[in-house]
Amino acid sequence: MQGLELSRRYFEEFGAPMLHARFPEWEDKLAVGLVGSGSECLGFDDEISQDHDFEPGFCIFLPEEDVLDRKTEFQMERAYAALPKEYLGFTRPRLSPVGGNRRGVIRLGDFLEARTGTRDGVLSPARWLSLDEQYLAEIVGGQLFREGDGVFAALRQRLARQPADLRRKKLAGRLLLMAQAGQYNYPRCLAHREPAAAQLAVGEFVRHAIAVIFLLNERYLPYYKWQFRALRQLPLLADEAETLELLLTTDNGPAMARAKQDLMENLASAVITALQDQGLTEAVCGDLEKHAYSVNDHIADPALRNAHILLTV
Repeated sequence: MQGLELSRRYFEEFGAPMLHARFPEWEDKLAVGLVGSGSECLGFDDEISQDHDFEPGFCIFLPEEDVLDRKTEFQMERAYAALPKEYLGFTRPRLSPVGGNRRGVIRLGDFLEARTGTRDGVLSPARWLSLDEQYLAEIVGGQLFREGDGVFAALRQRLARQPADLRRKKLAGRLLLMAQAGQYNYPRCLAHREPAAAQLAVGEFVRHAIAVIFLLNERYLPYYKWQFRALRQLPLLADEAETLELLLTTDNGPAMARAKQDLMENLASAVITALQDQGLTEAVCGDLEKHAYSVNDHIADPALRNAHILLTV
């Protein structure tokens, strides 16, 4: 059983009745679900994932203290702690006195501040630029079993897509680094007879190519160990996961080097086609670097457009 299903069933069987019996005035006002850190929030958990931080728990997101006071929060924490410790063969761990908890009663402001630096999730342009997409993926991922007052649900919807100009700036930077690593440095490293350096170039090409594909899909890049898993589920260019995996897991001997260069050029062509289909570039060539600058040239905000092309990378 995956974590999202386990969490929902545990909430419906124990959490919902607890809220109804102990906090009837709040049960329809609080957002409840499984959102935040952990592979289970992305639906990527399996039997191996169950060796740590896996439990039959859920999150109750509270408003600020001027709406719901500390006394009620404490009572709710006690009520959550009293829920059954075992469920369907899984055991809830003891609540940690340090470092916070990923499940249980959580102030929404605390949850957002830990990921965005703001308690309301309202992001200035500068903060958008500085945020790691992994944290945005945590905010918009998972599921809400109850939306409550709708504040968190509306915030998740608002943050589901980043601003168009920021997306273009990120694309421009990533495309430029794809070009440098794959179309330029990889063959040069091979010419210098540096196979290890060539493989580092491959790694850089793959890393930035994955980021580009997520940007083309308007999805946030998750934590690195889940990027291939998430990539295979994207609507656009998901089949390139096989190409990228092959690039990473093969050697750079003479037999493979030419094939790898062809694979990188084919992937570059697929990315360029997607850029053109979305109206993101006006360049007409196979050089990713030229497309990077074309994408950057179409940023509406002059300050962001004129900033260094690698500003967001």
